[in-house]
Amino acid sequence: MREAAFVKQNKEKWIAFERALDAPIKINPDHLSDLYIHLTNDLAYAQTYYENSNTLKYLNSLASQAHQKIYINKKESKNSIVKFFKTDFPLFFSSYQKEFLLAILAFAVAVFIGTISTLFDDSFVRLILGDGYVNMTLENIEAGNPTAVYQDSGQGGMFLGITINNIRVGMMCFALGFLTSIGSLYVIFSNGIMVGAFFTMFYKEGVTIEAWRVIMLHGTIELSIIVVCGAAGIILGNGILFPGTYERKYSLIKSAKAGLKVMVSTIPLFILAGFIEGFITRYAFMPAVLNWVIVIGSAALIIWYYGIYPRIVKNKYEQIHRA
Repeated sequence: MREAAFVKQNKEKWIAFERALDAPIKINPDHLSDLYIHLTNDLAYAQTYYENSNTLKYLNSLASQAHQKIYINKKESKNSIVKFFKTDFPLFFSSYQKEFLLAILAFAVAVFIGTISTLFDDSFVRLILGDGYVNMTLENIEAGNPTAVYQDSGQGGMFLGITINNIRVGMMCFALGFLTSIGSLYVIFSNGIMVGAFFTMFYKEGVTIEAWRVIMLHGTIELSIIVVCGAAGIILGNGILFPGTYERKYSLIKSAKAGLKVMVSTIPLFILAGFIEGFITRYAFMPAVLNWVIVIGSAALIIWYYGIYPRIVKNKYEQIHRA
């Protein structure tokens, strides 16, 4: 390729990169490193075909600036946990809203399948949840306390056990992304079908509201964790399936890092869900107003942090960047 054609093909990308380096804000190091990969590819090409050219000198200078900025940003943000949750992660996650929506859609479809299957087949819920659990739940319903299972264990032990189990399910949902996105979607689907069957069982017994408002005390966040971890797995799997302009090996490493970042964001949720289930859900007969405040507040937290807030942070970033 002639040098003029090479410059014409890539100059807009280089100019955008240069503007990003000159922006009066700290750039996300991972985002900058992605741009840096493209730049070094162009630099290597120029070193091979345009030795001693002005294009090569320009790309060398740009690569040097980028390297310094990546190093400085990563050094400054090492111990900034607050900054990660307040700015870095929401800005990062704004680029993965499609994967998040796909995980939500997959879970919703699975819940629908579980609901319909249980409505028209009495044996389906036993197939999914097991005879022992179903029989125990039916006995609790007859005794007038549909959610008595959440009151059987000690608070501390229940909190610890539930938190560990939630982490296990979340990590499985993410890790199966190594089998491509299909692995994570399988975990989302299986859990969604179970949830649909579970709640429909209470509906058929005529205790929908009594059970739903208690279970969703912790279930709102717990189920959200599955969806978010599923999105992390989809991000990982898509890196394998759709490497784009990257080498597949680099795309896998990049997507694995991105998925792990999503997993880190769920740590407070794991703890919060376990705490609610271990210490609060057992009070099934608390005032209904308090119950619904917790449920609605939990839902609002998830919608805000993973759906709305990332877009707000992204818009602010773009406004500052354009300025």
